[in-house]
Amino acid sequence: MRVSYHPDYYVELPEGHPFPMAKFPLLHEILLTEGVISPADVVEPTEASLDLLRLVHGEDYLRRLATGNVTADDERRLGIPWSAALWRRSRLAVGGTLNAARMALDAGLAGNLAGGTHHAFPDSAQGYCVLNDVAVTVRELRRAGRAARVLVVDLDVHQGNGTAAIFADDPDVYTFSMHGEKNFPARKARSSLDVAMPCGTGDEAYLAALDEALPRALREARAELVFYLAGVDPAAGDRYGRLALTESGLEARDRRVIGAVRRAGTPLVLLLAGGYAGTPRRTAELHALAFRVATDLERELQGQPPYRNSG
Repeated sequence: MRVSYHPDYYVELPEGHPFPMAKFPLLHEILLTEGVISPADVVEPTEASLDLLRLVHGEDYLRRLATGNVTADDERRLGIPWSAALWRRSRLAVGGTLNAARMALDAGLAGNLAGGTHHAFPDSAQGYCVLNDVAVTVRELRRAGRAARVLVVDLDVHQGNGTAAIFADDPDVYTFSMHGEKNFPARKARSSLDVAMPCGTGDEAYLAALDEALPRALREARAELVFYLAGVDPAAGDRYGRLALTESGLEARDRRVIGAVRRAGTPLVLLLAGGYAGTPRRTAELHALAFRVATDLERELQGQPPYRNSG
């Protein structure tokens, strides 16, 4: 499984900041140590160009980001202080998702060890999301004639409001969001399919809802490419999650989504989205679940043994 990763996905944040920036290098380390990926599978992205970003984002917003002339409201909505390193990191992550999508179209499966910044709107940041990597990638793939119909499966606990709003009038992009009912954002956008889960929802109820909604999304989307935002903030104990999935429940969720998409022969792009466990390492360990599942399922589809002993 090939993945996009760059050391500069990590940038320094003020001490005590709640965003687990260290999860990016930690996930890279975990996947390499376990043999889920090899060094040869890792592709370093380049920064997305302004021309590419203009496919989604407005000129004035991009100018403010590029020059550091961001407003207090920009930083409040983003939740992270602007820096030149953050601006570069955000463009690298967009480049990483575009790389992963191209690799998935070529090979069937690929991932980005970042991405899923689904709260970013064309002219504003929100919820730790500067640029909308999925939206930029979809529009670039369409411009290049590589994928016309796309499905976004967003299982982050927070609704993918930016992505839903960007594609609200686009019949060829199907947005499926399964999220916490009483969680950020307070004002939800309208996705093609929204499934809102009550606070405290555990494995059984969550997976039953997914088993009902996922086949509908796959059927109605008729997608040539699927983006899976495998956020791990539905996990029990997550700082911002309010749901109660166990680690086994998260793994079962990932197995359902990745298995359904790949058994249908549809290329899949795996993205991180959110996760706010007790430590960055624990967050990275939860993100690793989806990459283990994807690697095992891909080997299974190719008639090969799993990459590791599953016990």
